Amino acid sequence: MESNDGDPAADRGSPPPPGVGTILNLMQPQQPYEVEDDHSGSGVIRDYNGVFEGPEKTLEVCFRKIAPNCQDAEYISDSIAAGGEPILRTGLRTLPRGDIDRICARARCTILSRMSNRYLDAYVLSESSLFVYPHMIVLKTCGTTTLLRCVATLIELGRKIGLEIDWLGYSRKNFSFPGDQMFPHGSFHQELDYLYSHRNLCDRLNGDGYTLGPVTGDHWFVFVADHTKRWDLEHDTDRVLNIMMFDIDQDVAQKFYFDQYQASLGPDETEEEAIRRISMEQTKSAGIDALIPGATIDPRAFEPCGYSMNAILFHSYATMHITPEEGSSYASFETNQKLKSYTSLISNVVRAFRPKRFVMTLMADEGGVVQMGKNPLFTDSASNAKVVVPFMTSSKSFHCGDADGNSKVLTKTKSCLGGGGGNGGMATYKRRDIASIKVEDDVVCMMGNWVLEG
Repeated sequence: MESNDGDPAADRGSPPPPGVGTILNLMQPQQPYEVEDDHSGSGVIRDYNGVFEGPEKTLEVCFRKIAPNCQDAEYISDSIAAGGEPILRTGLRTLPRGDIDRICARARCTILSRMSNRYLDAYVLSESSLFVYPHMIVLKTCGTTTLLRCVATLIELGRKIGLEIDWLGYSRKNFSFPGDQMFPHGSFHQELDYLYSHRNLCDRLNGDGYTLGPVTGDHWFVFVADHTKRWDLEHDTDRVLNIMMFDIDQDVAQKFYFDQYQASLGPDETEEEAIRRISMEQTKSAGIDALIPGATIDPRAFEPCGYSMNAILFHSYATMHITPEEGSSYASFETNQKLKSYTSLISNVVRAFRPKRFVMTLMADEGGVVQMGKNPLFTDSASNAKVVVPFMTSSKSFHCGDADGNSKVLTKTKSCLGGGGGNGGMATYKRRDIASIKVEDDVVCMMGNWVLEG
């Protein structure tokens, strides 16, 4: 088990620095990675080579009280919720900032910003996102991060505030560049062995691993250790929808290059203010803000390219991560919002990014599947399983000279997905394959591949 590091006072449960305003959105200096330990593998940080592993690794851990009758750790922060009341922080939300930094450092990522409401804290990371609820943590990391290395730290920090693991789920799509990954992410078997090696710290990690989808194409790895007892089967339900889009339209991808925007509005604009401005410009240019109406958004633009966004709305989160490099372009959208129908949301997300193909996954308990009514993956029979979105024809005029030296105007026309209007039509994505499995007591995992027709 790791030793505590940093300020000893932080490990005595002192609260993190208070925020300011209705929604906390603090840009934080990056913290150094921890020194390597016996589980570090090579420890080599790969140099950027023009491509990036976009699809994220996802770790969701639910906790419960070790002593059922004990009271959660809690304190009232100076952060003000939307209703004008200070935020009452309980459970995992009482962990000091130094402990949150330790979790991220184990995964080889750092905190860039945070926002909060009455129900959760949402962190934008250097590689994806972290969401902290009183009894649940969701951590998503991309690239060559070492996500599973934070499991021991989560066990330790949970015990410090009287919590133990109740449910753990780990999932990821197969890697595009598997040779770049670091220990323990060299293969799914290595990841499973690493998780099982922690059973001496927590016997609740006794779960199983599964593969959904064709091993010769896009597929999804899932590990679930479920020891949850649901006391209210009607309301105590969960579901997470994830849309992973590949080969996004290059006109859309260009919106996420930093140099496409004015670097500075003048000497009075700081570098951090410029980043925030460009982040919001990218959000609006791509229509991301329209995907999650009513939510509070925390976007982040990266240099030279790339984008991350967290959104929170009451108990739910949504998150997007975009890698625009040609040859490995990728965009993902994930939410745990409990909708009765996801049809419009899926259509709007796909229409915004115009991918050549996308993978959609759904992880839910049986109660959550029943509540949905119409399942977004099993919408129709195989022959009719399609996602149809509007597209439009765009024209671009440019000047050139002819053989006699005269200037003339040429018009280049192309069809692309997009909002309605113009010479519109429909673009159709055909479901190529689908897989589903029920794991543990009541967890349902579903995964499907869709490809643009024509």
